[in-house]
Amino acid sequence: MQMNFHRKLPIPQDVKKEYALTERMEQVKAERDKNIKAVFEGELDKFLLVIGPCSADHSEPVLEYISRLRKVEDQVSDKIIIIPRIYTNKPRTTGQGYKGMLHQPDPEEKPDMYKGIVAIRDLHLSALRDYDFSCADEMLYPENYRYLSDLLSYVAIGARSVENQQHRLTASGIEAPVGMKNPTGGDLGVMMNSIVAAQGSHTFLYRGWEVTSEGNPYAHAILRGYIDYAGRNVSNYHYEDLVRVKELYDKSNLVNPSVIVDTNHNNSGKQYLEQIRIAKDIVHSRNQNDDIKKLVKGLMIESYIEDGAQSVGEHVFGKSITDPCLGWEKTEQLIFDIADKL
Repeated sequence: MQMNFHRKLPIPQDVKKEYALTERMEQVKAERDKNIKAVFEGELDKFLLVIGPCSADHSEPVLEYISRLRKVEDQVSDKIIIIPRIYTNKPRTTGQGYKGMLHQPDPEEKPDMYKGIVAIRDLHLSALRDYDFSCADEMLYPENYRYLSDLLSYVAIGARSVENQQHRLTASGIEAPVGMKNPTGGDLGVMMNSIVAAQGSHTFLYRGWEVTSEGNPYAHAILRGYIDYAGRNVSNYHYEDLVRVKELYDKSNLVNPSVIVDTNHNNSGKQYLEQIRIAKDIVHSRNQNDDIKKLVKGLMIESYIEDGAQSVGEHVFGKSITDPCLGWEKTEQLIFDIADKL
């Protein structure tokens, strides 16, 4: 086998004991989990914003960004629940480039998986301890999920992963809401099948154990646009797209029918400033149709302190080193505008 085995890493249970939640942190997270799930159940009339950097690169700017989100949520909490994105794994189309904080807690140093595990757990702990935010992360690697399972209030399955059986089965055993993105080719049937799988019960192999999942009733759709057969960028956030997903849900036996719309990626063509217009368009669609209002539970927005993106090796504080993001001033105004229009 052409692999070099460096060292045995600690199991999640041991890392959780060493970097543990306090009783107060557990209470804060439990209350947030209850409210977020109530939104998906249709029992709480609030709007979710899963918002933050494309990828978490350094702890200091991410926590500075989250401190700003805390001040904003305090002003809009009657209408909006903010779930910060702390995405510690970065999927790469070709496998090349920065793969996220789990791999490289310092993007300019060599990968160190142990330091990465500690760094991502410490970052999520800091957000909860210091700012009362339990956050969102992408489950790029199902076997690594348990390093953060007691901290996350939202989990996303990416467009490249949504067809993968292990991602679907693991999602079925997660207590938090799990968003299943439409695949990169745009087939909504694939996305709906992934939700069916995630809401079902399964027996499968996980981290060396035979496990049985109970099914996740909060598994739901994320629309993020796609690339068509000719390589053209196609969005799927429009009114007609939302009606189509509503029809697909109506034909299914799925519980808690829900959609989160990703305003970036192929919905914006990675033109990050377009997220402002797209977000407002989706809120407008909700206001025109009660069925869409009930279906669309929130938005996913890529946002950081500074507009745009930079290369690894540049050192602009709070500027993305992966996909370009909306800067803070525009983000703050957008959140207030959304709250006004809800």
